[in-house]
Amino acid sequence: MISIIRVAQGKNSTLSHLYIGGLFACYLLEDSIREEKIPGATCIPEGEYRLRLNPWAGMNARYSVRYPKVHRGMVEITGIPDFSLVFIHIGNYHTDTRGCPLTGAYWRLVDGDYQVLHSAAAYKFVYPQLVEAIERGNDRVVVGGR
Repeated sequence: MISIIRVAQGKNSTLSHLYIGGLFACYLLEDSIREEKIPGATCIPEGEYRLRLNPWAGMNARYSVRYPKVHRGMVEITGIPDFSLVFIHIGNYHTDTRGCPLTGAYWRLVDGDYQVLHSAAAYKFVYPQLVEAIERGNDRVVVGGR
């Protein structure tokens, strides 16, 4: 099972944990939780969604160059009402998310907002695990609170 558990709220950010197979895999940084979506500034709503590899979206070209030995497509979270092209990817600040979860090896709180750091290292750690899970048919992610 793959799950995203929200653990803390900043002014414009949400700190989450990513679990794969019941084990903590990395921190995630998301936008704020909002009742009404603000494009590019709202995290995905709680629910159960599907994961897939997306080899055609714009980010794919950059990640193919950056991670040529392992990249097989962006890990996309699909089936989210009113959201599209939501990828698990690298970044450090809530301004990098645009609705996507960002990977991090650790976190810090600066001026009331969470940041994740060593994002690329966390991504390199979780990406192969997510690809393997998707290929085995474990392509569901549950997003929720504590």
